[in-house]
Amino acid sequence: MTKQAPTKEEILYLIKKYKKLSVTDFEAHLGITGMAIRRHLNKLEADGLIETETIRQNMGRPVQLYGLTKQGEGWFPKNYSSITVDFLQDIEEINGPEMIDSLFEKRETRLEKKYKDRIEDKNLAERVAELAKIQNENGYMVEWEDKGNGEYELIEYNCPIFEVAHRYTKACACEQSLFKKVLQTDQIEQACCMAKGGKHCKYIIREQAAAQ
Repeated sequence: MTKQAPTKEEILYLIKKYKKLSVTDFEAHLGITGMAIRRHLNKLEADGLIETETIRQNMGRPVQLYGLTKQGEGWFPKNYSSITVDFLQDIEEINGPEMIDSLFEKRETRLEKKYKDRIEDKNLAERVAELAKIQNENGYMVEWEDKGNGEYELIEYNCPIFEVAHRYTKACACEQSLFKKVLQTDQIEQACCMAKGGKHCKYIIREQAAAQ
């Protein structure tokens, strides 16, 4: 890191490089006071990016070491999506586009089973709320709203598989199909899609139409 980088970023990069560091270690690297460093560490810990480990010594006080949490590891850039797209393109070249569709459908079936365990015995509003919670846990940055008259709006502001979905629109089709199955209604319209140039992914959800 350069000296111009924010102290928060310098601390995170130092931990990423050295794995476990004490306040004294940070002082040596950053050249600022321990009090200032602790303020940054407290904020990073509150944000869930770092965690502490107490090391007891034969002499003197125990030492607090700071390391990255799983969330902190996720703060650093990853190239998983590009690698996934490369693999999918290779599979498509070897086995044809039907194999890609089969892979996304298999993923949909796996997620359906996983989601239904949490959603099944609820009314539609509760199912939408629980689906939003699940998607948030998966990094989709979801908000939902009850629009009244049995209509709900669910918006995803982030797409963790954007590069994949941008290349293979089957991913989006399977998400909509998954939502229909776990929400138990076929009245789901995808009003906006990031993979197709939208600012977010928006779904309009309505109660299942009564059988004629």
